[in-house]
Amino acid sequence: MPHVFDREQFLDRHLGLSSDDRAEMLRVIERNSIDDLLSATIPEQIRLRASLTLGSAVPEAEVLSMLRDKFNNDVVRRNYIGQGYYGTITPPVIKRNVLENPAWYTAYTPYQPEISQGRLEAILNFQTMIAELTGLALANASLLDEATAVAEAVTMARRVSKNPSNIVLVEKDIHPQTLNVLRTRTEPVGIEVILGELSDFTEVDAFALVVSWPASSGALASPKNVASSVAHHRSRGVITIASTDLLACAQIIPPGQLGFDVAVGSAQRFGVPMGFGGPHAAFMAVATEHARSLPGRLVGVSTDTAGRPALRLSLQTREQHIRREKATSNICTAQVLLANIAGFYGAWHGPTGLQVIARRVHAFASAFASLAVSEKVSLVSTDFFDTVALHTPDAQGLVSQARQHGCNIRQIDERTVSASFDETMTAQDVVTLLHAIGINATLEDVNNSARTDQNASLMRTDQFMSQSVFGRYHTEHEMLRYVRRLSDKDLALDRTMIPLGSCTMKLNSTTEMEPITWSLLADLHPYAPADESVGYRSLITDLETMLCAITGYDAVSLQPNAGSQGEFAGLLAIRAYHRSRGDINRTICLIPSSAHGTNAASAVMAGMGVVVIACDESGNVDVQDLREKADAAGERLAALMVTYPSTHGVFETAISEICEIIHQRGGQVYVDGANLNALVAVAQPGKFGADVSHLNLHKTFCIPHGGGGPGVGPVAVRSHLAPFLPGHPLAGHDDSTVGAVSAAPFGSAGILAIPWVYISMMGPDGLLAATGDAILSANYVARRLRDVYPTLYSGPSGTVAHECILDIRSITKDTGVSVDDIAKRLMDFCFHAPTMSFPVTGTLMVEPTESESLAELNRFIEAMLQIGVEIDSVRQGKVGIEDSPLRHAPHTVEDVVSSNWARPYSRETALFPTPLLRTRSFYPAVSRIDAVFGDRNLVCNCAPIEEYAMSLESITLSQ
Repeated sequence: MPHVFDREQFLDRHLGLSSDDRAEMLRVIERNSIDDLLSATIPEQIRLRASLTLGSAVPEAEVLSMLRDKFNNDVVRRNYIGQGYYGTITPPVIKRNVLENPAWYTAYTPYQPEISQGRLEAILNFQTMIAELTGLALANASLLDEATAVAEAVTMARRVSKNPSNIVLVEKDIHPQTLNVLRTRTEPVGIEVILGELSDFTEVDAFALVVSWPASSGALASPKNVASSVAHHRSRGVITIASTDLLACAQIIPPGQLGFDVAVGSAQRFGVPMGFGGPHAAFMAVATEHARSLPGRLVGVSTDTAGRPALRLSLQTREQHIRREKATSNICTAQVLLANIAGFYGAWHGPTGLQVIARRVHAFASAFASLAVSEKVSLVSTDFFDTVALHTPDAQGLVSQARQHGCNIRQIDERTVSASFDETMTAQDVVTLLHAIGINATLEDVNNSARTDQNASLMRTDQFMSQSVFGRYHTEHEMLRYVRRLSDKDLALDRTMIPLGSCTMKLNSTTEMEPITWSLLADLHPYAPADESVGYRSLITDLETMLCAITGYDAVSLQPNAGSQGEFAGLLAIRAYHRSRGDINRTICLIPSSAHGTNAASAVMAGMGVVVIACDESGNVDVQDLREKADAAGERLAALMVTYPSTHGVFETAISEICEIIHQRGGQVYVDGANLNALVAVAQPGKFGADVSHLNLHKTFCIPHGGGGPGVGPVAVRSHLAPFLPGHPLAGHDDSTVGAVSAAPFGSAGILAIPWVYISMMGPDGLLAATGDAILSANYVARRLRDVYPTLYSGPSGTVAHECILDIRSITKDTGVSVDDIAKRLMDFCFHAPTMSFPVTGTLMVEPTESESLAELNRFIEAMLQIGVEIDSVRQGKVGIEDSPLRHAPHTVEDVVSSNWARPYSRETALFPTPLLRTRSFYPAVSRIDAVFGDRNLVCNCAPIEEYAMSLESITLSQ
């Protein structure tokens, strides 16, 4: 019984169901209690009966004070470290209305483009900005970080290059974290990295060349020499890659004009805080001929059924969810929210504003360079953008001296240091740093020594970002209204339930989100001295401990900054474990046919061959097929990757036997944590036979999806795999036999407070209640819909896990109504569609989560039942499928108010299929989009969307 003085618990705000709701839902599914439901659903041999070893729930009103207290004793110095991370100013209008706005951060990846036109336009702006700044034809919709972008570029180069060499040449003045990640990615697939001077590479046979422009030390080589070298290598069939700085591209000659095929880098300094390493949007821009080999997502222009220009994700057939082990990359979640912020930053400042910032930053660097030279200190290079490298007899001593005076600079080697400058700095910061290294200078000295322009041979002279979107939104009213107009075109969790199976679109509470913009968390450099990150490290240790307690594993690495990277890290751990035992031939990975596409793509990246295991008629792994293929693999068996509960939405009763089959044959078991929301507090993979899992903190633990990122994909292992978790050269734990998988030691550390706050507020009892409600809601939806949409798979007791697969195949066979028709018609009911045709073609997978109310569940059910009535009209011949509202969905207001309405159903049926929808406030901006047209006519840069209306055909690119 609660005491009168007890604080209100967060649990009741997170869970959508009341006790009365649960009672009604249990009545419908014919179960006596939540525990009865769990007992019927979860195999007894894996059921966790004890409470999780977590602290009790912390009241919502207290948790943020607890978190802030962790950071109170951190030392704060001025950072001049650079190395890919810089101070930046997030324009307040963007911070408040994008970063802190649930209309932007709770959206899902825009696989349903008709209800995603706003963020698709924002991503298109980002792509256009990147292409314009880098001087290349087009760019993708973001990658995870600069280091993985370089690795992705190299592996893309391997695919497109006709040179059979396995060598990639890397100019040695490269960020060390980038080099480490590149080596981690290339070694398993047999690519050799050769490091050296650009001049040393003239006659080396290679398939790719990587050059940093500017270099890691800040140096800028002669553009003439770089362009000549690039041209020479391209003539030999080498794919040339530039790792570049986006702000520098506003002032210096961009990579495209130097002849590079590919440019990659980070958009972090375009308004996205450092966040102790992330999340930030990386980018990749390419020449036109490489567009169809780009990793990650790509937004392009198409048309809808009325001929209006419309945006969609282009060329999806090259992505992992379709091509699986033949995919160009395992990237799934990227960094869309951060890419949107960077794109809005570019629109806010425009090309002129970016050049002003670039000149100011260069002026700081030039003043420092002019005044820092002394008898013992000399410049490494006289040409630079924002980073000045100094030769000094005692680099460590100079770093320590600067630190004692409140400044952090970078030590490159025993005799070289560097200092980087950014837009947050002032002339006084230059004076402070000069004093810190023993130079007596004044503000007047700094002002007199500053120069804004580069050496003339380095200066960019062409116009860029001339599209109107980069010239129209420089006042706050205009930007505010533009952001609002875009968000009004999108359907996110702030408007409706998003019942996407395998995506866990649960509540992202305001309390969980609030800390990410605190300066204490947002503005810390990932390579700052340890005494500046005591609070962060305490938070990280706490979270690792929490995740171990929840999963039953012994160790966790938070470094992977997406689920795909967690998969890769887990498979690398298995690979390294086998190799440490001399089992170098264990390279076969068994994967069920129902698995996520990233599984197969990740296995190939880790140097493994994929063997597919069949599923039986109940949707379970075919144990006999598994046993036979494990026997056939013999001593070549490395691992089994299996999702649990399965992607078919059931708890397989044979999971312990499955694990034992693999272990008996010397393999390791990888349990994909995509469906952990059905396991928390009721079963632990680390205890029922798994050796390793990745977790999706952006699913189970409330990090928002952001329209396609950010995500965090920590990898959790049992003790024998702990030595093989990712290391990092800059984190003091580089003794791992496995290299880094992310640029920052702790990946996207800037959002780790979200799951910490969530777990702290829920406590063990709350987490158990959340799992129970998630499973209850899925079973309720399945039961209410089963007479119209049969549930494809269920467990022995007739129940499902936290999601259910609705079988549409017989409907399609009888009527021609497809899953696409149902998905688009749901938009007219103000719903995002469930997951379509995964893991079974012709089905819809529904995951309601624990955060939805019974009223919202019923609204979704009623929408599906009403669609069932419309399907019956087609089945009974009352209306042809081509004339039905299903085939014409979604309906726009523009279409419905048209004077030439000639459809056999009423305008009211189109817009208001149920009476409650008369008060709806959301309507799709476009009707159904032509996917084929968009892929055949690839346009991935903007004008604003309105400008395509009259001239789409004239601006399309040839294939």
